[in-house]
Amino acid sequence: MNKQVIFGLFLACLLVCISGQDEEDYQEPPTVLVALLVRNKAHILPMFLSYLEQQDYPKERIAFWLRCDHSNDDSIQLLRQWLDNSGDLYHSVNYEFKPEEQSFVNESSPYEWPASRFKHLIALKEEAFQYGRDIWADFVFFLDADVLLTSKDSLTVLTRLQLPIVAPMLISESLYSNFWGGMSEDYYYRRTDEYKEIYHVKKQGSFPVPMVHTAVLVNMNHRAVRNLTFDRNKLVEMQKSRQQEPLYDGPADDIIVFAIWANSSGIPLHICNDIIFGYILQPLEPGDTLDHDIQQLVNLKSIMVNDLGAVPPLLDYFKHLEKKPEKSKLSLDHIFMINLKRRPERREKMERLFDEIGIEAEHFPAVDGKELTTDRLLEMGVRFLPGYEDPYHHRAMTMGEIGCFLSHYNIWVMMVRKQLKEVLILEDDIRFEPYFRHNAVRILNQARNVAEYDLIYFGRKRLKEESEPTVTNADNLVHAGYSYWTLGYVITLQGALKLLAAKPLDKLIPVDEFLPLMFDRHPNKTWTEAFPKRNLIAFSASPLLLYPIYYTGENGYISDTEDSLQISVDTSEGGEARLKSDREQVFDHELDFKLNPELKLGESLSKSHQEL
Repeated sequence: MNKQVIFGLFLACLLVCISGQDEEDYQEPPTVLVALLVRNKAHILPMFLSYLEQQDYPKERIAFWLRCDHSNDDSIQLLRQWLDNSGDLYHSVNYEFKPEEQSFVNESSPYEWPASRFKHLIALKEEAFQYGRDIWADFVFFLDADVLLTSKDSLTVLTRLQLPIVAPMLISESLYSNFWGGMSEDYYYRRTDEYKEIYHVKKQGSFPVPMVHTAVLVNMNHRAVRNLTFDRNKLVEMQKSRQQEPLYDGPADDIIVFAIWANSSGIPLHICNDIIFGYILQPLEPGDTLDHDIQQLVNLKSIMVNDLGAVPPLLDYFKHLEKKPEKSKLSLDHIFMINLKRRPERREKMERLFDEIGIEAEHFPAVDGKELTTDRLLEMGVRFLPGYEDPYHHRAMTMGEIGCFLSHYNIWVMMVRKQLKEVLILEDDIRFEPYFRHNAVRILNQARNVAEYDLIYFGRKRLKEESEPTVTNADNLVHAGYSYWTLGYVITLQGALKLLAAKPLDKLIPVDEFLPLMFDRHPNKTWTEAFPKRNLIAFSASPLLLYPIYYTGENGYISDTEDSLQISVDTSEGGEARLKSDREQVFDHELDFKLNPELKLGESLSKSHQEL
């Protein structure tokens, strides 16, 4: 066989191999036009632009349609800086800035929506849509600057879905997101059970919903999509031409009109929660101020630390604009954060949280149960309460539980030695609820003004379904009932003295059993009798300000108290173990009262606002 024949066979084989490859391997990613409207967003633009630029998507396949007007802050200057540094990375940028226009006529606040503002916004969105058609973009991504796309895979994941219209589900400080689970007949938001399932990722994927907004990817290759509009008049004309009844008679609102057009045209709107795409600020009300938005941003950064481990970094040329709150002790003498030396990742995460929220806290080295021995406990004079048994696991104390108790005990001792009058004790596996600083100070002031107190739970697990009376003349304090967890609590010097006076190391039990005993709300009467002076005055924040990062059984849950060696104790000294089935121990141990997530800075803790 000659060389030409052999070479010909080689080429034929090569062509067969290439043709057998997945066609997608030889296709460029679809083109995306990002339609971006900016107004008074200087406080969030460095984060927004940084995360958008960090998308793991070919920049030569991305074009921008960018407009900024009616702004009275530094939004235009920041956008120009971004264009100067990064504009050439992209396929093209069509932009127009109007610094001379700083407000709308008859506008009392930048957060007010007069008819003129809606009209202007709709006209711009229509223009952006037409521009996407003109340049034959595969997708148009309508994006607000309130969106922080922290996942670098956002554009890749969304475009691969090839859905007509899809939005990335975004996380906020409450149940607010960029989609609706239901819509009423008069075009108002209606929450559904499915909304919560999607938001909490009880089910995962892409789901049809009646409304998406704020970050919406439109597939321009779907024929029906190309005629979509944000204009109410065009919607009504379409309905008339198709003889659809009833005709739309709702508000001239861009997102509602867009949703009704899609629904009327049989084009499904989808929300996707396959990954953590990012976060979203809630829209402000006319009476709000910029401080409300900045505080929302603080809350989102706290959530990012919990979800991602840290707040993603800014682009180098924006880093000088990064701001963090001034640190505070919340009007307390001191704040301690208990942490095991062998858990440096928890300490680092908590310190990031303190930086983002603005908390001045001192690391307090925990007593490690793994380093304790029976001999060491005897040297320390530690003895155990006769007859104690964990009410759930029916076991003696673990070394981890002993270490936990001793860690809290050591802080109580330090308080007395240093005469610290009020101290907040935090553990290292917690998440802060939104507006933590403001609400913590508010609750402390209520306690100081209305009553003497020894302890205030900021976070706990309420165990027994019993009455917890409200503290007189306090809006957000209750008399604490039987509770577990020592996630975070404020203790006074007088409270520390009461706890130490009970000599708990002579009859040791877990710290979250000991505290309810001391304020006389523990259901186990045998254990209670071992501590005759039970006069601790204990309140709880209501709603709570702290929760655990993980719950038992969740992915990522680690317990350094339960997952450790058990002690060996002689129970012959008296007292039978109180089992979970004991009538005094029957309670709903899954009852968790969570902080109303819809609070705003400066509002009463008991007042919530609507999602939209």
